[in-house]
Amino acid sequence: MADEKKQSTNSETISIQGAAAASPERRENKLPNFLLSVRLKYVKLGYHYLISNAMYLMLVPLLAISSAHLSTLTVQDFLQLWNQLKFNLVTVTVCSSLIVFLGTLYFMSRPRKIYLVDFACYQPEPERKCTREIFMERSESIGCFSEENLAFQKKILERSGLGQQTYFPEALLRVPPNPCMAEARKEAEMVMFGAIDQLLAKTGVKAKDIGILVVNCSLFNPTPSLSAMIVNHYKLRGNILSYNLGGMGCSAGLISIDLAKQLLQVHPNSYALVVSMENITLNWYFGNDRSMLVSNCLFRMGGAAILLSNRSSDRRRSKYQLIHTVRTHKGADDKCYSCVFQKEDDTKRIGVALSKDLMAVAGEALKTNITTLGPLVLPMSEQLLFFATLVARKVFQMKIKPYIPDFKLAFEHFCIHAGGRAVLDELEKNLGLSEWHMEPSRMTLYRFGNTSSSSLWYELAYSEAKGRIRKGDRTWQIAFGSGFKCNSAVWKALRTINPAKEKNPWMDEIDEFPVHVPRVAPVGTS
Repeated sequence: MADEKKQSTNSETISIQGAAAASPERRENKLPNFLLSVRLKYVKLGYHYLISNAMYLMLVPLLAISSAHLSTLTVQDFLQLWNQLKFNLVTVTVCSSLIVFLGTLYFMSRPRKIYLVDFACYQPEPERKCTREIFMERSESIGCFSEENLAFQKKILERSGLGQQTYFPEALLRVPPNPCMAEARKEAEMVMFGAIDQLLAKTGVKAKDIGILVVNCSLFNPTPSLSAMIVNHYKLRGNILSYNLGGMGCSAGLISIDLAKQLLQVHPNSYALVVSMENITLNWYFGNDRSMLVSNCLFRMGGAAILLSNRSSDRRRSKYQLIHTVRTHKGADDKCYSCVFQKEDDTKRIGVALSKDLMAVAGEALKTNITTLGPLVLPMSEQLLFFATLVARKVFQMKIKPYIPDFKLAFEHFCIHAGGRAVLDELEKNLGLSEWHMEPSRMTLYRFGNTSSSSLWYELAYSEAKGRIRKGDRTWQIAFGSGFKCNSAVWKALRTINPAKEKNPWMDEIDEFPVHVPRVAPVGTS
């Protein structure tokens, strides 16, 4: 009992990686204001990324100068040049070779354009809905949680930002629950195959046409792998490039996108299928360590399937083009590495423990990622103001107020991983976003809960269902997870999305959203 009281006073509310715990000090529940403490080296990372990935742009000024010069030539000049070349075979050969070489260099160095043809989010059956009352009833019926920890879970549920229609796997809704390998496979098949079936129906692409498959699920890694389950079910071709990513947390969805992007750069005329999900059946915690109990309250059933293409012929029917991916990994630091850690508690029950340093670690990772991304996406006016004040403060030690870039000038839409209410509150404040910008993330958390790496796609589906996506709009997806990692992806809409023609989990009830979610204080705070 003394240990439980000690846990009660030391817990803190955390909403990253789908989690939140409780803390006696309000400041520990906040992300650091990373835009006010930017380091110059992170800005250099962004410009290095820009230069290393856009060397082909150096040919543009050369082509512009050549075009301007050629525009001044007359027909007589071209005739005179032709007469000279007719009698100079060496000059003709050298010029032709040079033109062919420069043309080849340009087209080979230019990265392939990656298109998002379409995506699909899985919506479980109505029988899988789990209200807060059902969740608490099942938790009490198990008989393994103390009265204090049942009360703790109830407070987490009330303050988490989750609504009454999230989904739980069948094995955990049973009385008593039946978490076993067979049920976990059943959940994985329902989510993956449900999303893929819908995606193939929407795109008309045949399973045999898919050349690359990337699946990510952090905590459930059976043998054969999840990617092998998909290959077997859809009878994919024998030379498919398949990858199964495990243990990479809620940010693994964007890692999968980045991996597919790199593969599509070297495999022309290909389709890549990305499947993002998490499995709950075998990963419910049955102990009384509060640092491991929070994930029970927030993680819910869900998944998404995304079809990418590098075929130029797919541009007209695709929804988005992938513009940038930026990945940040803080795992070299021991504190960052261990802040989200799967282990056994004192009673040998396995769970994911959350460190009290999690919010600070997340803030540092976000700061690095955002500052690296800035030079790639911000308008030049914002970059000049930001860079000038940064150099003045860091290099010349001038005591001036730092300039906070306005990321709303770079993006029309924001998809922030719906890990929990507290982190969404902090990011809204740090980035200066409006309630409209945060609406997709908050409503996804409310309606579907934390579906781990797939939450970003439920958020984008929300924006589509609301009719907000217009041709040319830019969307920023940002996620973070164990390791510790923070990853970003930037998409540009290739066409206006007509919600009347869309089929996604929001369409039947989109008019009911947004709903008002009271902003109550986190557990353990006033």
